Amino acid sequence: MRYAKPNTPGSKVQYRTRYDNFIGGEYVRPKQERYFENISPVTGKPFCEVARSSAEDVELALDAAHGAKDAWGKTSVAERSAALLKLADLMEANLEMLAVSETWDNGKPVRETLAADLPLAIDHFRYFAGCLRAEEGAMAELDANTVSYHLKEPLGVVGQIIPWNFPLLMAAWKLAPALAAGNCVVLKPAEQTPATIMLFAELAAKCLPPGVLNVVNGFGIEAGKPLAQNRRISKVAFTGETTTGRLIMQYASENLIPVTLELGGKSPNIFFADVLAQDDDFRQKALEGFGMFALNQGEVCTCPSRALVDKKIYGQFLELAVMRAAASKPGDPLDTDTRVGAQASNDQLEKILSYIDIGKKEGARVRMGGERVTLGGDLAGGYYVAPTVFEGHNKMRVFQEEIFGPVVSVASFDGFDDAIAQANDTLYGLGAGVWTRDFHTAFRAGRAIQAGRVWTNCYHLYPAHAAFGGYKQSGIGRETHKMMLDHYQQTKNLLVSYDPKPMGFF
Repeated sequence: MRYAKPNTPGSKVQYRTRYDNFIGGEYVRPKQERYFENISPVTGKPFCEVARSSAEDVELALDAAHGAKDAWGKTSVAERSAALLKLADLMEANLEMLAVSETWDNGKPVRETLAADLPLAIDHFRYFAGCLRAEEGAMAELDANTVSYHLKEPLGVVGQIIPWNFPLLMAAWKLAPALAAGNCVVLKPAEQTPATIMLFAELAAKCLPPGVLNVVNGFGIEAGKPLAQNRRISKVAFTGETTTGRLIMQYASENLIPVTLELGGKSPNIFFADVLAQDDDFRQKALEGFGMFALNQGEVCTCPSRALVDKKIYGQFLELAVMRAAASKPGDPLDTDTRVGAQASNDQLEKILSYIDIGKKEGARVRMGGERVTLGGDLAGGYYVAPTVFEGHNKMRVFQEEIFGPVVSVASFDGFDDAIAQANDTLYGLGAGVWTRDFHTAFRAGRAIQAGRVWTNCYHLYPAHAAFGGYKQSGIGRETHKMMLDHYQQTKNLLVSYDPKPMGFF
């Protein structure tokens, strides 16, 4: 099936010509009356204008958030939970519209937005709506007349900055726990992919009081920095590349506020020799796991961009893996048969192509891909790259540096210890994959790898009930899982004496 392009007859999506900021439950023009063109990577052509905000607009959004925070923070957990469930239902009712929009704005295949991005985003709101209802404080009797109460309170107003690779899903990861915990939010989307968030904000306005969710669009230095360093927020959460994350942490430290950073990765995907022991479903599952480097065009912070294969099976495995991966070719992202879409922007396209050139110059062998792909018709100006497989060694730049594209670098290992040594030989520690039929090996490898999430005999699963976050240069804190309510709350202790008699100190 092929979905109609937005703003054409029969399309699921009809965009406005221009999107302002969404503040206090309504669209508000940017103070400086500046806008920028929003380009679809599918065609390389603009399809709407979006507010180019400044510090003045951030302050307006913070005014709205602070005006709403007391009432929202005191709203009962039942009401807040119901609001999130209503929002999830609205998203589900508009699933195709949001999925097509995400594809048009980001370039990813609609088969992924329909099957993964939107269902996961919806589930996160439902999950935290449930977690909220189950949350309890604590009480301890210190003596017969003295009791200690521990209560959870919202932080107040938080700032959130999301990336362009999973725009709506990353928004859901942050918004669901923050809103559930009783906070008001000022959200800054990535300037490359702002459109779907605006459609989402319109739906959210039907469920949330004005000022609870505010969206300020614009560029990082002009809108993201004034938000992150603002003294009127009580927490900042950021997902993006590591160098920017360092700046966000610096801003937060100046104001002594907590920070959550989900940053880059260079994830190893380890295939032990026994994966080829039998020609069965598990073998095919492992080969599929190799090809996961092309999911979302490789624009995933946990992309399995390093494949480490036991030397005992190296040649055979790589031949089979490349043969299978070759079936994934770039095509029209609005076609449900397409497995690989467009890169999110021309800048990202150029970055990926530059790394492919670096790999070739380093002496890495190209086993598949290695070039830009030009499609016909309206897609001729889109940003497409052929999924690329390099052979080399772990010291090459294409093994060590995050490319954020459909590129995997493959090397062999000799024994368990060598596999772990190569896997951990990186600045990052966000994700990893382990493939083996032996559960002893699986457990040992999972514990030995320095990464916040280790997929075992699977990859690219992101359930709401599993904590996600990195070791080393991959970030601080976690996303998803019920623990995130704690990340958006502070603990109030009431130490209460029920004894009418004087304490006797003075």
